[in-house]
Amino acid sequence: MDLIYILDITGTFAFAISGALFASDKKFDLFGVIIIAFVTAVGGGMLRDILMDAHPINWIGDLNYVWTILIAVIFTMLFKSKIAPLSKTMFLFDTIGIGVFTLIGVQKGFSYGLHPFAAIIMGMISSVFGGVLRDVLTNQIPLIFQKEIYASACLIGGLVFWISNYFEFSQSIQFFVTLVSVILVRSIAVKFHLELPKIKDDLFSKMK
Repeated sequence: MDLIYILDITGTFAFAISGALFASDKKFDLFGVIIIAFVTAVGGGMLRDILMDAHPINWIGDLNYVWTILIAVIFTMLFKSKIAPLSKTMFLFDTIGIGVFTLIGVQKGFSYGLHPFAAIIMGMISSVFGGVLRDVLTNQIPLIFQKEIYASACLIGGLVFWISNYFEFSQSIQFFVTLVSVILVRSIAVKFHLELPKIKDDLFSKMK
């Protein structure tokens, strides 16, 4: 069992907990909590595999993801009052998770012979679209479309992976710089409340 796989399972666990907490706060029943936790944790990877026509789909080919999600739901049910205040810890696991999912998505895109641009998009989809599907299913405007520099951090991480791969750095260096770039970009964005610009008025309206 290599380090990336361990981090992947850890990220899945953290994403599943965040999905379970979200659904619990929405007063979903147990089935609803499990579905939202599942979608949050593996929805991005599942969508990536569908778009790439990659089989078996991530969680179908490895049921450890399913068991991890179920354990995360049980863990949340038992310790919800203890987990909720640990926002900084959850943020750390969440950030590591999106870094790992970005890395796996881009790497898989390259292994399927995709153009680097498409592979980077696959990395971003792997990381953030579980959250998008969660928000859509719970009738929310997806968070990444409103304020957080989340998807952008994944795109930057994917670009870093491609550059390091292009220059034929060792695999361990490629993994390290990709993870660090995603973690740094997202952490800095959150710390300094950085956001992408919003389109409020067009150029011509300001000239009136």
